[in-house]
Amino acid sequence: MTNQNVVVPDTKSGINLPMVRLSGSSIFPAAAQKPPTAPGTGGGGCISLSTKKKLLLENLEINGGGGGGARINSWIDSMRASSPTHMKSSSQSLSEDQQLPWQQQQQQQITLPSAMDNFDQIMEASRGKQIVMFLDYDGTLSPIVDDPDRAFMSKKMRTTVRRLARCFPTAIVSGRCRDKVYKFVRLAELYYAGSHGMDIKGPEKGSKYTKGTEPVICQPASEFLPMIDEVFKELVAKTKLTPGAKVENNKFCVSVHFRCVEEKKWSEVAEAVKSVLKKYPKLRLSQGRKVLEIRPTIKWDKGKALEFLLESLGFANCTDVFPVYIGDDRTDEDAFKVLKEREQGFGILVSKVPKETNASYSLQEPTQVMDFLQRLVDWKKLAFQESRM
Repeated sequence: MTNQNVVVPDTKSGINLPMVRLSGSSIFPAAAQKPPTAPGTGGGGCISLSTKKKLLLENLEINGGGGGGARINSWIDSMRASSPTHMKSSSQSLSEDQQLPWQQQQQQQITLPSAMDNFDQIMEASRGKQIVMFLDYDGTLSPIVDDPDRAFMSKKMRTTVRRLARCFPTAIVSGRCRDKVYKFVRLAELYYAGSHGMDIKGPEKGSKYTKGTEPVICQPASEFLPMIDEVFKELVAKTKLTPGAKVENNKFCVSVHFRCVEEKKWSEVAEAVKSVLKKYPKLRLSQGRKVLEIRPTIKWDKGKALEFLLESLGFANCTDVFPVYIGDDRTDEDAFKVLKEREQGFGILVSKVPKETNASYSLQEPTQVMDFLQRLVDWKKLAFQESRM
C-alpha cells in the first residue's frame, strides 16, 4: 500500500498536519453482535464506564499555564491515583492498585466476564468474520516494570504472538516509540502503531495481509517533531535533580515516568512538567500508569489508529470483520470505546482490580493474555482442519 498521508489544516493551531483520509466520522457500519451487558464471573474486577461520570482517574488533559497550586494539587491527586499492575512486595496485604481511588468504589463494583472463561462465547460471536488482533505492549505483552527500558517480553510470549500473526492480522498499539516497541517485539510480520497511534507502519514482508508493495505508513503529527524534541530536552534538564525521574522520548510524545520517584517528590515532577508545558499551548498532558505524557493536541489516539489500520487492511465498510483489542492502560480506553460504539468486536482489559472501562471482557495479567492468545491460535488451527474434512 502506498503512503496514505494527506495534508489537512488544523484550524486551532494554524499549521498543516499530515493526516489520514478517513471516509467520514464513522467509517465502519455496526455489526450484528453486541458486547455483553450483564456481569459475568471470573477475571479482574471492572466498573462499566459511564459517559456522564468522569472520575479523577480519567485521562488528564491539561494545557500548560494558570492554575497555580490548585492545578499542581490536582495533578498530584491524579498521579497518586495512577496504578501499576504488580505487587511491589509479597509482604503487602494490598497492592498499590487496590488502594485509592478504587477502595471508594467497591460497592459499585461490577465484575466483567473473564475472556478465558467466556472464550467459546467470544468465538461464537466471531463466527463467519475476519478476526483482527490489536495488542498493547506494556502491561499486556510484558509485565509492568520499574525501568521502562527493561520491559522485555518473554520468549514464550514472542512465540505465541508470532503464531497469532500467522492466523490473523495483528498490530501492536503502544504509547512507546514505534522503533523501541519493534526492538522489544522483533517480529517483522506485525503492524506497529507507536506514540499512541501517531506513528504507524505495516509489515514490509512476511505477512499475507500486507496490501500492495509498500508498507502502510501514517504519521499524522509529523509537524510536531521539532517541538517534541525541544520539550524532551527541557524536561530532561528540569528533572535531572529528582531521583528516580525518567524522561522518555517516544518520537511523537514525551513520557515522564515517576514510578521510581518517592511520593513526597512527585510535586517536583509535576512542577517541572507544568513549567515546560505552559510554553507549548499546542501540546497537551495526559496520564498513564505512573507516567505523565505530553503529546500534540490533534484528534488522534489509539482508537483512531485502530480505525486507520482496519481501513488499511481493506475492512472499511465491512460487517464481517471482528476486531479484538487487548490493553491495560487508560489510553487503551479510546480503542475500547471505538469498538463499543461500533458494536463490532470486543475490548479486553488486562487488570486484577476494579476500573472504569469500555471493555467487554477482562484478563488479569500478561501470562493470562498469552494463554488467551495461544487458545485463539489453537481454535484457528482446529477450525481450519475441520474446514478441510
